[in-house]
Amino acid sequence: MTKKQRLFPLLLGTGGSLLATAATASGIPTASLEEVVVVGQLDRLQGTVQSATQGIVGEEQLQSRPIQRTGELLEVVPGLVVTQHSGSGKANQYFLRGFNLDHGTDLATSVDGVPVNMPTHGHGQGYTDINFVIPELVQSIEYRKGTYYADTGNFSAAGAVDMRYRRKLDGPLAMLEIGQNAYRRGLVAVAPEVGAGTLLLGLDYMTNDGPWTLPEDLRKIIGIARYTHDTANGYWSVTAQGYDGRWQSTDQIPERAVASGTISRFGNIDPTDGGNSHRYSLSLNGTGTLGPGRFKAVAYALDYQLSLVSNFSYFTDQDNGDQFEQFDDRRVVGGEFAWTRGLSLGGLANDLTLGAQLRRDDIGKVGLYRTQARQRFETIREDAVTQTNYSAYASLSTQWRPGIRTAFGLRAEDFEFAVDSNVAANSGRVTEALASPKFSLILGPWSDTELFFNIGRGFHSNDARGTTIRVDPTDGVTPVDRVDPLVKALGADIGLRTALFDKMQLTAAYWGLNLDSELLFVGDAGITEASRASERRGGELGLIYNPVSWLIVDADLAWSRARFAEFDPAGDRIPGAVENVASLGLAIDHPTGWSGGVRFRHFGSAPLIEDNSVRSSPTTLVNVEGGYRLTDHLKATLSVFNVFDSNANDIAYFYESQLAGEADPVGDIHFHPVEPRTVRFSITSNF
Repeated sequence: MTKKQRLFPLLLGTGGSLLATAATASGIPTASLEEVVVVGQLDRLQGTVQSATQGIVGEEQLQSRPIQRTGELLEVVPGLVVTQHSGSGKANQYFLRGFNLDHGTDLATSVDGVPVNMPTHGHGQGYTDINFVIPELVQSIEYRKGTYYADTGNFSAAGAVDMRYRRKLDGPLAMLEIGQNAYRRGLVAVAPEVGAGTLLLGLDYMTNDGPWTLPEDLRKIIGIARYTHDTANGYWSVTAQGYDGRWQSTDQIPERAVASGTISRFGNIDPTDGGNSHRYSLSLNGTGTLGPGRFKAVAYALDYQLSLVSNFSYFTDQDNGDQFEQFDDRRVVGGEFAWTRGLSLGGLANDLTLGAQLRRDDIGKVGLYRTQARQRFETIREDAVTQTNYSAYASLSTQWRPGIRTAFGLRAEDFEFAVDSNVAANSGRVTEALASPKFSLILGPWSDTELFFNIGRGFHSNDARGTTIRVDPTDGVTPVDRVDPLVKALGADIGLRTALFDKMQLTAAYWGLNLDSELLFVGDAGITEASRASERRGGELGLIYNPVSWLIVDADLAWSRARFAEFDPAGDRIPGAVENVASLGLAIDHPTGWSGGVRFRHFGSAPLIEDNSVRSSPTTLVNVEGGYRLTDHLKATLSVFNVFDSNANDIAYFYESQLAGEADPVGDIHFHPVEPRTVRFSITSNF
């Protein structure tokens, strides 16, 4: 057994640092540090590691993390914060690298290669809702930060995450979980051998009222059926998934209403906010050999719908109120094919990857409506949109000599937007193309240490409705500027990782990211607003320590500086840009049968307006989970979230709103609180 086999027996990656650097099954050469998995059959990163901020987290680490809501799975990505500003049936809020990513605009997220982000969405560009994921069936999470990877495109300026489902189970799984506030959850999953393959079936049902004065009445059901067949050189699988959810919402609330005693911290202004959503999908994945190389392929089709009713400003319209509905109904088809081979050029070892991607969103209706008690009484905007993205990419990794490796990449995009609006002047067609070069230099390993230098272009697309807009849809007359279809990002990293210290691995990175424009479609208003170019800089530190075989300690620190790059008297701060994030975790799997984890998470203050005169408060939370294996097949687990009952906030905004009885709108901080101390208990049976 090698030194690293002894040091890291539990996991392939952690939320902090441990990176998978093995070559693919085709025998692609690599000079990266060797991390060896001795427990579990986990997937590897496809290709060699290009940056210090790239990694993969294994199922053992995922299972030891206390997770209160599905979105928190993504917090295994160092520096990523996942919060919520409304009902938990909708997408989370994401913060990473000095971005308030809203619901996912610059974080490309996928599940087994099937994209989750929704462009031209009714509630926000790049909307990323992972409520359809069953956490216990996730085998690994691969993450990449930065703009340096040829195979990642739209929405990946800050980073990209791919969640991978299990293909097999050790045996049938059943779990029953109960908790405060009418929380109930049941999960069953089986994976029998059927024919020459394995059929994975899973069903997950959950109810929850939450701590809110207005019961959330969350009801969601998730189902998955996956058939996997291993071949001599790879595998293929067919996966069908379905998700349905409905809920009532307690949106962000104004501080002045809480201070006056009008409502409590868990109260609400409009008791009729809420929503419902569904996502049905069918996908095909496969890997294998093709000629002298290997291929991976995915094809998918989605049926998706969301109806979301919100009220953020309450009664600026004294007669009708300010409630509105955002509606999105679409079908999505797409796929990716990538082929990789090793080849010798000029006596040097090279890895060549060629790939192509296609995605088409057929959005039958994306609309914004004024409502009262969820009943529509006015259409602000209603559109049918078709958006198609064709992509091709190539990358070449070269081992110049021992300890020196480079990776060159080039990605090409073609976007086609077609908008049919209820306001005729806002209809139209637009096309846009973009080329994105990438470069990485990797030095080492020397003394168990590697250095990384990365630079590359990324981008995100803007809402298609903003590319064809001419007039404000609220009045049909006021001229509105169009936005560029694609917003370029230029990023760079300098990173290091080392296993020089006994039983410990460290990573460090300093990064920069410039965005041509912070352009976003504002779904709440039905118009597109253009802000200035921006620049971000930051640093990250990560540590994993394995003092004894049954204990893993991981820690992460992330700091960022986000500024608008162009002068404006309003100021240069970017609202919502969290400046520092810290996390500390323990993962325990003791031979006596005890297991569990502790997670400390802190995200700091952020400016809420451009002149930095109003800021959010920092938030610190501690979650704990402890389990004991009662028998070989039965485990009991107790989870405590927000152990110290913090009164912090999940998120805060500053804007004007008007309460009943107020003569005029008032500028105020509006916040959504973290949930109070919450206890849950589960029994899990592995037959």
